[in-house]
Amino acid sequence: MTVSYTAEVATCRRFGCFWKLLVRWRASIYKIIWADLLAFLFAFYAMAFMYRYLLGDENKRTFENIVEYCRSYGALIPLSFVLGFYVAIIVERWWSQYITVPWPDPLAVYVSALVRGQDEHGRLMRRTIMRYVCLSLTMVLTMISPGIKRRFPTYDYFVETGLLNKNEALIITKMDEKFPKHSKYWMPLMWACSIMTRARKEGRIWDDFSLKSMIDELNKFRAGCNMLTHYDMISVPLVYTQVVTLAVYTYFLAAIFGHQYIEMNEKKYIEFNEKNIVNYYFPVFSTLEFFFFVGWLKVAETLICPFGDDDDDFELNWVIDRNLQVSYLIVDEMHNDHPTLVRDQYWDEVFPNELPYADESQRHAPPEASTAKLDLSKITSSQIPKRTPTSTSERDFTDFDGEDDEYVKGNELRIKFASRRFDIHRSSSSVSFLDFSPLEPMDDDQDAQDGQDEGDEEELMYDLQDEPSTRESSKDDFDRLREERERERHARQLQHAAMTFDLLKGELHHLSESGNQSEAVSVQSPPSDQSSPSRRDSTVQTEKSFVTKKSKE
Repeated sequence: MTVSYTAEVATCRRFGCFWKLLVRWRASIYKIIWADLLAFLFAFYAMAFMYRYLLGDENKRTFENIVEYCRSYGALIPLSFVLGFYVAIIVERWWSQYITVPWPDPLAVYVSALVRGQDEHGRLMRRTIMRYVCLSLTMVLTMISPGIKRRFPTYDYFVETGLLNKNEALIITKMDEKFPKHSKYWMPLMWACSIMTRARKEGRIWDDFSLKSMIDELNKFRAGCNMLTHYDMISVPLVYTQVVTLAVYTYFLAAIFGHQYIEMNEKKYIEFNEKNIVNYYFPVFSTLEFFFFVGWLKVAETLICPFGDDDDDFELNWVIDRNLQVSYLIVDEMHNDHPTLVRDQYWDEVFPNELPYADESQRHAPPEASTAKLDLSKITSSQIPKRTPTSTSERDFTDFDGEDDEYVKGNELRIKFASRRFDIHRSSSSVSFLDFSPLEPMDDDQDAQDGQDEGDEEELMYDLQDEPSTRESSKDDFDRLREERERERHARQLQHAAMTFDLLKGELHHLSESGNQSEAVSVQSPPSDQSSPSRRDSTVQTEKSFVTKKSKE
């Protein structure tokens, strides 16, 4: 199982928090490279002992030439580049494999919420679906993990654990005999899908959308299982792994010779030996170099397959046990169950201003924006361009007219709206409201009525143009705004009525012209000509009464 040390590095103090980790042994760098390091030091001291005590003068010259050659050309191996890139790929692959492992919790929540029924049959459906899901993942893990394969070597051990029944094991065994080339981890998922479909037919799942949601979640689980098999079949290219391994071990094979202390009488070697006299006793920096580069390679070897038995590999046995236990808990024990609904302690306050702390010294100031303390002293008001409002939309509505101190009493906060005038001017339509064609006869009653209408219209126009100067101080600003909106609505109704009257007047002009033309052509029909003006008068009177009524409203 992966060794966790998060609690020990949660807080960094003084000289850091990683020093305490250097004394650990399990999953440490010392545990994975100690054998390689001992072999390297043994070979290094063996070559040094042979050079100093066993070789003759002529053989020493040959050994010194080998040391010079390895020292000159050993540094040409691009070890840092090759090894660093390889380890980056392995670490990314390692984390991707972990997040690919599917968890049955989301599907268990769907099954518990959507498969209804408190009877034994409904409970059996829910538990069987989740058992099949956990069985499918366990079958996949037996294909990719040696530890899980040792735990479940045959189907009989699945039956003993409770993940599989005897009749189900017999079905899978017969399917393996007919089709031995392919794995059968998907069969339990198909059984789970069939149970979901059956539950829908029996009415335990309310609608097709709920069934689709469950099947989609089941497909996500199947995709995760399938991806795990792909990670097992397709690894990092073998040639890249070989290149990295050869580069590391070839470099340190050359270092066994190239880092030796040699005794040569030439001036350049005398100066070199004086500076590297430490290597005569112990290769300090050669050992550190081996420690780092071989440790890097061992990290890649450990993480390339996280389903094995290394200290940092995933604990899959715990995953199998946990999945079955939690799945049964969700779909059976917690099915349609929740605590009693009670009011929370902040019910009357709506939300808490501050939450309590067990230790009030841990309370800190809330975080601020990154520009909260920005120095704006260099920006003066003279540098800000001033804009002159040219239209109503660009006016400054923060300057309130008629606002005095009587609106603010104590700590009371009042929201004020800027006063805004809506000027309604007479258009051609409103003027033509009072203009009638000279062809239309008008009597005294109509003149009086028109005079009254004109007075009403002038009074309404005056009310719209001149806002009342005196208002009740106790009236709220929202009420005033509502009144203004009401006056706007009346003004729009008046304009619509005037436009309607213009249209009707145009139609009457058209009818009058048509009547004059017909009178010139057909002079022999006096009765119809005499009755025509009366009908026009009645029509005009009716339309004027309608417009007058609308204007009064």
